[in-house]
Amino acid sequence: MDWIEAIVLGIAQGLTEFLPISSSAHLSIVGQLFFAGHDPGAAFTAITQLGTETAVIIYFAKDIGRIISRWFMSLFGKVPRNDPDARIGWLVIVGTIPIVILGLAFKSQIETNFRNLWVTVAMLAIVGLILLAADSVAKQERSLEQLTWPHGIVLGLAQACALIPGVSRSGATISAGLFLGYKRPAATRYAFLLAIPAVFGSGLYELKDVAETDPNPAWGPIMLATLIAFAVGYAVIHWLLKYVSSHSFKIFVWYRLALAGLVAALLISGVLAA
Repeated sequence: MDWIEAIVLGIAQGLTEFLPISSSAHLSIVGQLFFAGHDPGAAFTAITQLGTETAVIIYFAKDIGRIISRWFMSLFGKVPRNDPDARIGWLVIVGTIPIVILGLAFKSQIETNFRNLWVTVAMLAIVGLILLAADSVAKQERSLEQLTWPHGIVLGLAQACALIPGVSRSGATISAGLFLGYKRPAATRYAFLLAIPAVFGSGLYELKDVAETDPNPAWGPIMLATLIAFAVGYAVIHWLLKYVSSHSFKIFVWYRLALAGLVAALLISGVLAA
């Protein structure tokens, strides 16, 4: 990987990580389309996500600090176990379990077969239609403080679907949240919080794996891409939360469907290899 490729992929990661359009799909497509058919791979994707998730931690520092504090206090009975912040802390932990188990169980497929661009095309279209349905029927009655244990488990299972490129971590989690009746900002905010343990765990695991198995990793470009992803991602978080407070997710649905059609056309014409 050279420096130009790192800059382009870092921007792509930052722009797409939090939008419900799949960052892993975009990194694969951009890499293959503009850099001689080079798919940057699942490891690069996971490592650069450390940058975007650091943006989440900084942006939501007060919320995260309060949730952790209340969670610890609940352990010692200083606040009720059903305290909303303490409950969110527990649900983030429980909701992370499915993606950890499935991520380790299907690590080989995630790094190989699942990155087939025909799979990406299918997931872009299918999850786009699911998001459209969820946004259309959403009652938008529930706030994040009303998150229940059953709903937290469902949201955790939804997040695990994002192991397949094209699904989108935020897209799957937000869709599930909308179906369950949560407001758009609440579903979006929880998608960000739920992703933190899984993304940091995956990124650090891949970082260790690359260090142990790659004799000459391009650390400079990788770190540059991660820093760019952090800066761009921070701006996207601010924009998206403001946007969903007064707009639907339909613009992202049409984008997903258009991208799926474009990639399918490029695959059929031979411009891209699956």
